[in-house]
Amino acid sequence: MKITPETRWKELPQGGIIPEAGNAEQYITGSWRTFRPIRDEEKCTNCLLCWIHCPDSSIIVEDAKVVGIDYDHCKGCGICAEICPPKIKAITMVEEKRD
Repeated sequence: MKITPETRWKELPQGGIIPEAGNAEQYITGSWRTFRPIRDEEKCTNCLLCWIHCPDSSIIVEDAKVVGIDYDHCKGCGICAEICPPKIKAITMVEEKRD
């Protein structure tokens, strides 16, 4: 069975079975956030701790450097800000503003 964003809950398999791997990318979950991580590019040392610990794979890395945050999938958990070295604090959490 192919699961799409239009699939109704009654059509889902029971027991939390994930019928296909890698389907989380199809679902935009960033709107769940109440806080958003903001990265200060000048402070960032590219230690990649935020990338390693992000449960949503929302830290974008290219050529071993952090280049951004995928706000479509970031749920605002704040792990990236917590794990950022205290002397650096390149990532801070700010309240999400809604239109």
